[in-house]
Amino acid sequence: MDVRLVQLLGSFIAARSEYVLARLEFAALHPGLAAPPTIDRLPDASERTLRERWPFAASDLAAARLYLGERNLPCDESAPQRAARERLEHVVRELDGYARAILWVQTIEER
Repeated sequence: MDVRLVQLLGSFIAARSEYVLARLEFAALHPGLAAPPTIDRLPDASERTLRERWPFAASDLAAARLYLGERNLPCDESAPQRAARERLEHVVRELDGYARAILWVQTIEER
């Protein structure tokens, strides 16, 4: 397996842990909204994980992006609510960057 994929999967796994915390914080501070979707936990940065579990994590990430895109957040968000939303958005962007890089490396490897 390409060392770049191992590194990217490791980074995705770490960022996904941050997402779990950001998701909980967001849900706690926005009780009137449905909680953001979960993202599948990848057990390790291996070829097997990439083959068997990555499609689920990528699909979950798409759901998280859609969730953020569809949220009509109240204009009167408090400072803690706004900070939680911004943190969640930041982590989703970070995960998205890793996911795009993983797809790019996979595409290069196939050639």
